[in-house]
Amino acid sequence: MKSFKTTLIASALIGLSVQTFADDSVTIGTNNWAENVAVSHLWQQLLGEQGIEVTLDEVSKPLLFGGLAEGDIDASLEFWLPSDNSYLEAYEERIELHGTWYDDAMDALVVPAYVDGVDTVADLDARAEEFGYRGEPTIFGIEPGATIHEEAETAIERYSLPFRQLSSSEAAMLAQLEEAYRRKEPIVLTLWQPHWVFAKYDLKILDDPQDTLVSGQQIKWFSRRGFVEQHPEVARMLDAWHMTPEQLSQLMLAIEKSGDPDKGAAQWIANNRQLVDQWLAASSGD
Repeated sequence: MKSFKTTLIASALIGLSVQTFADDSVTIGTNNWAENVAVSHLWQQLLGEQGIEVTLDEVSKPLLFGGLAEGDIDASLEFWLPSDNSYLEAYEERIELHGTWYDDAMDALVVPAYVDGVDTVADLDARAEEFGYRGEPTIFGIEPGATIHEEAETAIERYSLPFRQLSSSEAAMLAQLEEAYRRKEPIVLTLWQPHWVFAKYDLKILDDPQDTLVSGQQIKWFSRRGFVEQHPEVARMLDAWHMTPEQLSQLMLAIEKSGDPDKGAAQWIANNRQLVDQWLAASSGD
């Protein structure tokens, strides 16, 4: 009889532990960049497997840092070091940086590999007429306010390029790339690594001897202060997480092809089960 009671008590304790973990919830702040969408949906599913409900809250970068500082957002997965340091300065006492999950991230000016003789940013000067759009040599970029937009403006100035930067959404910029690539026409655009387009197209990153576009960056995950103490198992998993350029490009490409972040992430997880299980095992210290 004593053994039966002990079993019941143990079972109840186990059930309580599982229920407590299952009721856990985390809010991850996101933005609409391809790699951010990819890894946010990836971790929403992986943490869901562990019984942790994840809410994705899409906000602009300034609001993201404010939300973390105020405790309205628990964590976010993409802090570029050093590019994002300016965002951190106002909140450094209330936000914490954690493990690096991607090394050597970079911003760049990019042309298709079939564009011969243009290998550096400076080479664009002599070939400017080939990159005309509506009568003017053009660099296709994303919205003003993005770090890479400002870096491209600096490149135009320092290399004395007779180009304008045409700002638009990432989707509109990539539509221009797709059309030019289909026609085998010259095009130059701002891109960053990691990005799924490097898995889909044969592209050439232009050398930038004046270092106008930042390279060699680390991408870290970050959180509100106190998050690690309240969610140590999540922190251990995220600290164990690391992706190569190929792995991340394939994740983003799976999402792009499926047209659905949940389906694409699920497909990638199924194809990389051994890798993700290594990240998840970190929650128990295995």
